[in-house]
Amino acid sequence: MPMYVKFQTPKEIQDLAYDLVEKARDNGKISKGANEVTKQVERGQAKLVVMAEDITPEEILAHMPVLCEEKNTPYAYVPSKDELGSAAGLKVSTAAVAITNPGKDKVGIETLIKKIEPLKIKKQQ
Repeated sequence: MPMYVKFQTPKEIQDLAYDLVEKARDNGKISKGANEVTKQVERGQAKLVVMAEDITPEEILAHMPVLCEEKNTPYAYVPSKDELGSAAGLKVSTAAVAITNPGKDKVGIETLIKKIEPLKIKKQQ
């Protein structure tokens, strides 16, 4: 498990995260790539951050979970940077995506956040 992964994400949550990125891409607004996502989190505009677990070097995302926790921004992990890039509408892979405007699916993000919170608490114990 990479150093920046703070908790194991179940398949159900991974699939929901990919789906939310696709919906936000079509109906809302997303930022793609570690640098853009970092900016959105720092500005307090990110509603949800989705990070890929297969990033090399790991240092690219090492700061992201800590930054998200400082800014109270929910975050989730997905296994594939290629799938994440595809969900974001890119022809290339991406390390991270921030949903800044969920568009029509605000309920989906709230549902995902509620499923992530217990995972973070369990990991801290």
